[in-house]
Amino acid sequence: MGVGRGQDASSSAPPPGAMASFFSSFRSSALRRKIPSPATGEPADGRLLVRRLGLVQLILIGIGASVGSGIFVVTGTVARDAGPAVTVSFILAGVASALNALCYAELSSYFPAVVGGAYLYTYAAFNELTAFLVFTQVMVDYHIGAASIARSLASYVVATLELFPLFRGHFPSWMGKGGKELFGGAVSINLLAPILLLILTAILCRGVGESSMVNSLMTTTKVVIVIIVIFFGAFEVDVSNWSPFAPNGVKAVVTGATVVFFAYVGFDAVANSAEESKRPQRDLPIGILASLIVCALLYVGVCLVVTGMVPYNLLSEDAPLAEAFTSKGLKFVSVLISIGAIAGLTTTLLVGLFVQSRLYLGLGRDGLLPSVFAEVHPSHHTPIKAQLWVGAVAGVMASFFNVHVLSHILSVGSLTGYSVVSGCVIALRWKGKPQAQPAIRGISARQEGIICLITIACSGFITGLCYRFGASFPFPVAAVLVAILAVAFLHIRQVHANPPGFSCPGVPAVPALSIFFNIFLFAQLHEEAWWRFVILTAIAVIFYAIYGQYNTFRKCPNDSAYHSIPTDEIS
Repeated sequence: MGVGRGQDASSSAPPPGAMASFFSSFRSSALRRKIPSPATGEPADGRLLVRRLGLVQLILIGIGASVGSGIFVVTGTVARDAGPAVTVSFILAGVASALNALCYAELSSYFPAVVGGAYLYTYAAFNELTAFLVFTQVMVDYHIGAASIARSLASYVVATLELFPLFRGHFPSWMGKGGKELFGGAVSINLLAPILLLILTAILCRGVGESSMVNSLMTTTKVVIVIIVIFFGAFEVDVSNWSPFAPNGVKAVVTGATVVFFAYVGFDAVANSAEESKRPQRDLPIGILASLIVCALLYVGVCLVVTGMVPYNLLSEDAPLAEAFTSKGLKFVSVLISIGAIAGLTTTLLVGLFVQSRLYLGLGRDGLLPSVFAEVHPSHHTPIKAQLWVGAVAGVMASFFNVHVLSHILSVGSLTGYSVVSGCVIALRWKGKPQAQPAIRGISARQEGIICLITIACSGFITGLCYRFGASFPFPVAAVLVAILAVAFLHIRQVHANPPGFSCPGVPAVPALSIFFNIFLFAQLHEEAWWRFVILTAIAVIFYAIYGQYNTFRKCPNDSAYHSIPTDEIS
């Protein structure tokens, strides 16, 4: 995979005291793009990652990243509001996630050889600065999420051990049971969470083969347990509990879909396995879509069972599945559910740490972060220093902070990344206007397209605000109509060529719908999440202006740093 370099770092540095030159250099650097070139089929050397992941392993990575505590906890939380129609909430969220999955599948086929995921796609489709901003938003989600999951995993481990009389009552709060709060809750000490993170980080440092084996084992375990739960629960279903099906109306069902949407997150994990996939151009799209389908089936099955076993208003919000089976006298299934929750959290955490290190690897190679993150161990073929860094960050956060209080600023990165990736599908298909289409004065074909994408995103945000605050009917309708006109303009004014490999259907309509719905969900987040988006963006721009723009490609001046697609994959 080659890249278009733009100007080099030495020519982009502004002379001292020349603000005009600085801003000119900043603009030219920020607008650089990584241009894909034909794969050469060169074998990897000891400095690079190695291709060890097959199709089944990629599917299990996607499932492992998605199916965590949500299937054991979130179902009960949402069902309290949506009722048995929580099943519909999961279906709606699954359909919305499918739109994102189709976009990820196309781009993973388009860029099958290199790590980077949403960052890489944005770099190629838009520009360097936007790619760096996407990375920062996504990475904050990953860091906070990893620390939060580690604490939850520690709590589940302690709770499961205390099922046995030998361990009951022997674990203090600072050893995994929430944490020992100090200074009025500003600090919360938890020692088990960082120990678990250390173990998983060590496994990931050993190699992708070892970490994939652990993920496959744990993911298979939790999927089997979920199937057992569905099987035994089906015999305890009372269909009268499904009536009324949507006690609080359609709005509660839609709101539930915005909550459970994040239970399907996992596309980026598969996409970031590109450089370690044996047959990436074929297997990555299949892995993305297959893992989504499996997750959707498991979620729907669990929802039908749990709402059929217990009236929705009596479901526990903390452990709905376990308590539902306990109430039916099936305590052995409750034990299995605890084991399944541990397996689910372990794989989610493992894959999350895996993805983070590969993202740091990609930016370290490009020079947007220090070169230490680009180093790959010569024998283990893993980015050990990047892996140790992400493990250390998560460990410190999980050790001293009650990161659950930060949950309301999560998901900003995921929604931002998904929206930009959907836009990348459209942008990378642009081949300019047909000759019969006159250009609008002063606006290029590319600028026209970007304006349309921004219009669709803004329309989704306005529609989301109208829904959130109960605005009168004409306002959301007007916003939707503007989005439709923008999509129509894209269709008429742009030529969208078919890419090699997997092709997302219905371009530009399907990616545009994905953008619209993602930003609609963005509007449902807490105001603190919006402030996080703005503040983090400002910090990232400052860091890029001071460091990133001057160091891009200084570590990797030639194409050899990019791991090519295997020869038998090149069509």
